[in-house]
Amino acid sequence: MLRSRALVMLCVSLIGYAPVFAQEPGDINAKIRKEETENSQIMRTMHFLTDVYGPRLTGSPSLKAAGEWAIKQMTAWGFENGHLEGWDFAHPGWSNERFSGFITSPVKETLTCEVLSWTPGTNGPVTAQAYQMILPEKPTREEFTAYIATQKDKVKGKIVLAGKHQIVAVNLTPPPRRMDDKQVKERYDPNNPNAGQFRGGGPQQPADPTKLTPRQIDEQLDQFLITGGALIRVNDAGREHRQIRAFNNRTFDAAKALPTVVMSNEDYGRISRILADGTPVELEFNIVNRWYPEGKTAYNTIAEIPGTDKKDEVVMLGGHLDSWHAATGATDNAIGCAVMMEAARILKAIGVKPRRTIRVALWSGEEEGLLGSQAYVKEHFGSFEEPKPDYSKFAGYFNIDSGTGRARGAGVFGPPEAAAVVRAALAPFEDIGVMGAIATQGRALGGTDSTSFSQAGLAGIGMNQDPIEYFSATWHTNLDTYERIIEDDAKKSAMAIAAAVFALAMRDEPLPRFTKENMPPLPPKPGTSTPPAPQPQPKPANKSN
Repeated sequence: MLRSRALVMLCVSLIGYAPVFAQEPGDINAKIRKEETENSQIMRTMHFLTDVYGPRLTGSPSLKAAGEWAIKQMTAWGFENGHLEGWDFAHPGWSNERFSGFITSPVKETLTCEVLSWTPGTNGPVTAQAYQMILPEKPTREEFTAYIATQKDKVKGKIVLAGKHQIVAVNLTPPPRRMDDKQVKERYDPNNPNAGQFRGGGPQQPADPTKLTPRQIDEQLDQFLITGGALIRVNDAGREHRQIRAFNNRTFDAAKALPTVVMSNEDYGRISRILADGTPVELEFNIVNRWYPEGKTAYNTIAEIPGTDKKDEVVMLGGHLDSWHAATGATDNAIGCAVMMEAARILKAIGVKPRRTIRVALWSGEEEGLLGSQAYVKEHFGSFEEPKPDYSKFAGYFNIDSGTGRARGAGVFGPPEAAAVVRAALAPFEDIGVMGAIATQGRALGGTDSTSFSQAGLAGIGMNQDPIEYFSATWHTNLDTYERIIEDDAKKSAMAIAAAVFALAMRDEPLPRFTKENMPPLPPKPGTSTPPAPQPQPKPANKSN
C-alpha cells in the first residue's frame, strides 16, 4: 500500500494537480474507465458522422452539416461555446450525386469506379469506344510532347484509359495488425537511443529536374484530352480487391479536367486485355456532380469545457472531420473525431472541474493539406517567431488520425520534460496497451493536424495507434465505412486520452516548452537550403475564441 501510494505521488509530482483537486489521479482514472465502459457514446457518434453525414468532403454541405450536428451533440453533453469557425478554402465545394458505369460491348458488365472530385459530370449518359494510352515512363517535357502528338487523332470522341494496367502482386506476407507490446514499449522508452523511430520513410531521393513529375504529367494529359476532344478519362486504381482511392482534380477547376473516374484494377485490367486482343470495347458512363460556390468558406468545429482559475489557458484535443468521398470516412477520420469528442464527454460526465479550458476542435481541409488547422493556429496563436497574445496560454493539442486501432503512445513536440508529463499521465493505462510518450523535435508540416501546432512551435501531441486495416485497406479508400471500426479499441483510446487531457488541464505549471535557445528551426522551404528569416509584420489585434 505504501509503495502504491509512493508511485501515485511520483505521478502527481510530474502531473502537478494534487493541490487543486482533492481526489488522487487513480480515483479519476477509475471514474474515467467506469464511465466509458458503462455509458460510451462512441458508436452512436460514429453512426451519425458516417452513415448520416458521410462522406464529408471539404467545402461540401455534408461536412458543414456534420459539424453542426457535432456542436448540437456536444452542447447537449454540457459543452459551451460551440460554433463553426470559418476559414478561406478558396475553392467551391463539390459532391458526386450519382454514378453508373458499364461495359456494353463485347460483354455486358457493371464497372466498379469512383469519381475524381472537383471534376465535371457527363450531362447525361455517354456511350463511346474505349481507347487506351500507354503513357511513357518518367518522360522529359519534350518526350511527353512528342508522345501526345502521336495520339492527337486517336482520342477524339473516345473514353480514354490513361496509362497501362498496373500489376498488383498478391501479398503473401501481410503486416501484423497489432503492434507487439514489447516493441511499442521500447519505442516510448526515453532511455532507448532508438525511441520514437516509428514513422519510417527514410531520406527521399531528389527528383530529376529533367523529368516531368506525375502531377505535371496529369496536368498536361488533362489539357491534351480536353483539346483533343476526348469524352471521359479513366484511371487505374492500382489496388487489390477492388479498393479505390479517388482524390481530386488538383486545379479544382472544372474547365481544366474531363469527367474522370478511378476504376478498380480488376475492371481496368479486363478492358486492357480485351483491347490488346484487337477487340473494340464500348463503355457507358453517367456521372452527376454538383458544385457549391458557398464552399469557398470551410469550417472548423469548436466546442469546449470552460476552465476555472486558469480558464484563459487552453488544452486542445481533436482530429479532422473532413474525409474523401469514395466512402463515409469512418477510419479517416470520423473515429478520431468520435474518440476526442468522447474523451471530453467522459470528463464532463464524471463532473471534473478542469483548471484550464478543454477545447475540442474538429478540423476541415486536412485532406487538402492540413488547411483548416493551419488557419486556426495562425489566427489564434501565431507562431514562435511571430506569437499572438494567446500563444503563451496554449497548453497542448492532442491529435488522433490513424484509423480504428487502439492508441499505443504519444509523440510530444517539446523537450524531454514535456514528454515525461504526458508519459506519467498515460502510465496507468499500460494494462490496455498504452506504452508512454516520447519527445519529438521536428517542425516540418505534414501527415496530420498535430504538425500544424508543432510547426508553430507549440506542443502538438500525436497519438500513435495499432495499424489494423488502415494503410492496407481503409485509408482513403471506398472501403472506409462504419463496419471497419473496432469499438473496444476506440473506447480504450478515449479513456487514455481523457486522462492525459485532464492531467494537462490541472497542472500548476504549463507543459514545458522549448526555450528561445533550443527551439528547433523551421525546415527549409522547398528549393532553399536554409529557412527564411521571419519578416517583421504588424501584430493584429487578438481575436476572440
